[in-house]
Amino acid sequence: MASVSALSLPSVSSFAVNLKFLMLRAEALFIPNAVKTSSQFCYCTQPPFKRKSGIWSKDKFCHWRREAYESEEGRSFTTQNEEAVPKEDEISRATLIWRAIKLPIYSVAIVPLTVGSAVAYLQTGLFFARRYLMLLFSSVFIITWLNLSNDVYDFDTGADKNKKESVVNMVDSRTGTLVSAYMLLVIGFMGLTWASVEAGNIRSILLLICAITCGYIYQCPPFRLSYQGLGEPLCFAAFGPFATTAFYLLQSSRSNLYHLPLTGTILSASLLVGFTTSLILFCSHFHQVDGDRSVGKISPLVRIGTKKGSLVVKVAIVTLYLLLFTLGLSKALPLTCILLCALTLPIGKLVVSYVEENHTDSNKIFMAKYYCVRLHALFGAALAAGLVATRTVAKAYVPKPFFS
Repeated sequence: MASVSALSLPSVSSFAVNLKFLMLRAEALFIPNAVKTSSQFCYCTQPPFKRKSGIWSKDKFCHWRREAYESEEGRSFTTQNEEAVPKEDEISRATLIWRAIKLPIYSVAIVPLTVGSAVAYLQTGLFFARRYLMLLFSSVFIITWLNLSNDVYDFDTGADKNKKESVVNMVDSRTGTLVSAYMLLVIGFMGLTWASVEAGNIRSILLLICAITCGYIYQCPPFRLSYQGLGEPLCFAAFGPFATTAFYLLQSSRSNLYHLPLTGTILSASLLVGFTTSLILFCSHFHQVDGDRSVGKISPLVRIGTKKGSLVVKVAIVTLYLLLFTLGLSKALPLTCILLCALTLPIGKLVVSYVEENHTDSNKIFMAKYYCVRLHALFGAALAAGLVATRTVAKAYVPKPFFS
C-alpha cells in the first residue's frame, strides 16, 4: 500500500498544478482587468470580490499564480497550449486566396446591371437574356481590372506592404498582375461595345466610358484621387448614374427602333444603387486607417477618425431609407419597390450597430464592408424585384420622362 501511495503522489501533484493553471487560463480569458505583468504570465488583477480575511489578498493571490506558472508542470502545460492556439498572423493560403478574389464584392457588377434591366422591363416588358449575360461577364472582367490594378498601385505606394491578401504579394509579380488587369479591361470593354452596337444606343457606351474613367482616375497614376479622399463620390457616379443608366439603355430594342427615354424611375434607382455602393467603399477604410495614414492616403476616415466615421455610417443608412420612402411617395418608384426594400431594414440596422460597436477594433471591423455588401446586394435585389413585380401586375407602366 505504501508503494502504491508513493507512486500516486507525483500524479496528484501534477494534476493539482494543472488544475491551478486551467483556473488561471480561464481567469485571463474572462476577467477583463487581467494584465500580463511578466514573462512568466503572472496575471495581477483587482479581484472581482473582496475578502475580509487576508487569505485572498492581492499579494498572496499573485504569488499563488506565479508558483503555478513557474513550476515545471506549469511551464510544460503553457508551452503545449500556446502551440495549440493559432496566432493571428498564421492565416491559411486558402483564406488568403478567398480574400484576394473578393467574390462578394462582385455584387457591385451584378446590382447595377440587374436594376437597370429591371427598369427597362418595367417600361417596355422586354428583356434580352443573351445581352444581359454578355454585359454581366464584361462587367465582371472590368471589376477584376479594378481590383488587380488597385493592388498594383497600392503596392507601388506602400499601402499594401503588409497586406497578405494582396495579389501582388501573393504571386510576387507586379508586372504580371498589371498586364493581366489591363487584358481583362480590354476584353470587358469589347463586350460592352458589342452590346452597345447590338442595342443601337450610342449614349450607353458613352456612359460606360465615363464609369470606367471614374474607376481609372480613382486609383491609377497620375490622378489617384482616392488618396485625396474622393473615392466615394467617384464610386457613386460610376456605379450609380453612369453604369445603372447605361445598362438600362442597353435593354432597348434596335429592331423595333425603340430607344428608352431617361425617366425619373431610372434616375431614382441609379441614385439608390450608387448610394449603397459608396457605403461599401467607405466601410472598407475602417481597418486600413493606420496604413493609409502612413503612406499619405487621406481617406475620409483618416480625416475624421473612426468614431465620427461610425456616425457617418448611421446617418447614411437613415438617409438611404428616407430617400427610398421619399422617392416612393413622389411616385418616382413604384410602391412595390418601397415595400420590398423596407424588408432590408434589419441588415441596415446590423451595419449600423456593428460599426458602432467595433469601429476601434481593426480586426473585427474588417467585416463591416462585407455587411455593407449584403445590404447592397439585398437592397438591389429587392429594388429589381419590386420593378418587375409592378410590370407583372400592372401590365403597363409609363413614367414621365425627364429627357426624351
